[in-house]
Amino acid sequence: MAVTIKSPREIERMRKAGEILAKTHDELAKHLKPGMSTLEIDRIGEEIIRGYGCIPSFKNYNGYPASICVSVNDEVVHGIPHPEHIIEEGDIVSLDAGVIYEGYHSDAARTWGIGTIAPEAQRLIDVTRQSFFEGIRFARAGNHLNDISAAIQKYAESFGYGVVRDLVGHGIGSHLHEDPEVPNFARKRKGILLRPGMTLAIEPMINAGSPEVVWLDDDWTVVTEDGSLSAHYENTVLITDGEPEILSLI
Repeated sequence: MAVTIKSPREIERMRKAGEILAKTHDELAKHLKPGMSTLEIDRIGEEIIRGYGCIPSFKNYNGYPASICVSVNDEVVHGIPHPEHIIEEGDIVSLDAGVIYEGYHSDAARTWGIGTIAPEAQRLIDVTRQSFFEGIRFARAGNHLNDISAAIQKYAESFGYGVVRDLVGHGIGSHLHEDPEVPNFARKRKGILLRPGMTLAIEPMINAGSPEVVWLDDDWTVVTEDGSLSAHYENTVLITDGEPEILSLI
């Protein structure tokens, strides 16, 4: 699949998908509290998405059984919601979600602290979020994809954190995952030249310790190899003639 340039009509649909997803994350965050199950988080999230007349992008995607990926503490991404997985005071919880609006996807992730969390955990969340913004400073027409990737890596590693290599961001549009891959680390090649109308899901996944990860037996849940905390921050981004437009942030 080649990298697609979206038409104004497609961009408008993605803009609406992003707006609904941003509202979904904001509403879902208000429900988070100690003692609730990750399955309950998923149920509420799906209810919000469908309440906006949208379809959850993740539900049954390649067999994934839920609408919201709920990843707790050392779980990096793709945590499967479960009725017996209870979140507790001091946990950090990453929520990754997508919506389909009139055939077009948006994809975004946030990491939240539950109740009072350790200062080290809060710093990881904050640095992961800021590494996204460091990266999109370079998400401009005329720059190369690797400029974004290198900026994310440089910022996160300056705090001693591990940048996950086994998972990357991606293009997005009428498909949830499109070309190109969007790494959070520098590669030797420059990557594609960025052009107006490209839409990218840029998503730093940052570990407090080693960048190494492993997959659990469910073939979905990815955890840090050393058991350290992990945070995730993602938005759907439109490349324009000027400043990038973050479609999934309101």
